[in-house]
Order: sequence, then structure tokens, then C-alpha cells
Amino acid sequence: MAPKRAAGFLIYRLISNEIQYLLMKASYGNFHWTPPKGHVDADESDYETALRETHEEAGYTEDDLIIYKNLYKILNYQVNGKSKVVIYWLAQLRDATKNPLLSDEHTEFKFLNKTDAILLCGYKDFANMVEELDVEIKKIHGFNQ
Repeated sequence: MAPKRAAGFLIYRLISNEIQYLLMKASYGNFHWTPPKGHVDADESDYETALRETHEEAGYTEDDLIIYKNLYKILNYQVNGKSKVVIYWLAQLRDATKNPLLSDEHTEFKFLNKTDAILLCGYKDFANMVEELDVEIKKIHGFNQ
């Protein structure tokens, strides 16, 4: 059986030259923290799914984001013994003061620095993705490494 597919955005904002990542707490299951994402419908592309799910879960539209289509990570993992593939594109929030409007799928959100985001999420594949994309963000914005 083909793995389930999901797509979303790793959204960040810059506040006083600090990179902060958006994580949202699920209102179901083990109440995990993740960026906005969701399952790919049969009639849409991964990218269309990322846009739809981000709008449904966080209230952000494509106009709210600077999306780096060439910067993405594909995560492969197991959920309840079934394979899942998730693609995350990197996206910057244009208005760093604009908070998400949560759907009923999430109970709260946090914007966190890299270390705190990695600790809160708690998954190694997420940690690796954030570490790698954090380097790219610093290049984009000319931060010293």
C-alpha cells in the first residue's frame, strides 16, 4: 500500500533578527506540536495541499507568506505502523505580527526559536529539517553563521 501523503509549510518569522518557527498543538491524538500540514486529497498537488491546509489550520493565505518553493524537505516516518510521507516547504510570514487563526484541529500556537521548537516537537526528523532549513534562512537574510 502506498504511504499516506501530507504537505505543509515550515513557517517562520523574524522578530528583531531572531528566527521564530510556528508550531501548533493538535487537539487530538497525543496532542503533538507541528507546523500546519494535512493530507493530500486525490485531486490536488502536494503544493495545493500545503496552501489549503495552511489556510484551514492557521488562517494564512499565499499572500501572507513568502514561499521558497526550492527549499523543502520530505520526511518519511511511521504513524500507527503505517508509512507517511510529508513535504514541508519553507515559508516566511510577511507580517511578523500576524498571529494564526486556529481551526478546531489545534488548541494553541507558539512562535519559538530553533532550539525550543525542536524540543517541543520532539521528533528527530523534524529536528533535522529545522536545523537544515535554519541554515538556509540565515543565508537568505545574510545572518552570520
